[in-house]
Amino acid sequence: MSFLDTLQRHMDTFNQLQSFEAAVNNLADQVEHCIKQGGKVLFMGNGGSAADSQHLAAEFVVRYKKERPTMAAIALTTDTSILTAHSNDYSFDSVFSRQIEALARPGDIVIGLSTSGNSPNVIDGIEQAKKVGCITYAWTGENGGKLLNVADETFRMPSSETARIQEAHMLIGHWLCEEMDERFS
Repeated sequence: MSFLDTLQRHMDTFNQLQSFEAAVNNLADQVEHCIKQGGKVLFMGNGGSAADSQHLAAEFVVRYKKERPTMAAIALTTDTSILTAHSNDYSFDSVFSRQIEALARPGDIVIGLSTSGNSPNVIDGIEQAKKVGCITYAWTGENGGKLLNVADETFRMPSSETARIQEAHMLIGHWLCEEMDERFS
């Protein structure tokens, strides 16, 4: 497969993201309100989505491009003691829901990244977040998987290819960080 073939698949996916404009603007409004009310954004995912969760939480807490006040965000993928203790004592399927039970408060925003939309621990995390009273988002691939019927809002990236889905997740995540820079600086 040539580089140009991969680039074309990337462009095909990104060209379809224009339809997300209203939804991502709504997400930005909800994040702004959440942060201004003293809430936080919690990110979760597995594998590459775990890394993306950590990346986005860091951009919120530190800064993206502009100097601005810090914004509360947590990646539920970073504490190896919690991840391994919980998975050993209970189940990997509930590793995020347990943390949400401990850390989330009503009005917080929980974003679960899952390219398939079928990650049991992300599904359980979203379900627990809803019980707590959080606003929930799932960022998935094109079919949405089981998360489509669980999260308050699902951003289904227009691709079934993991790499293209993750690239689209990060575009939305980086735009959100850029928008928060503007709103809070």
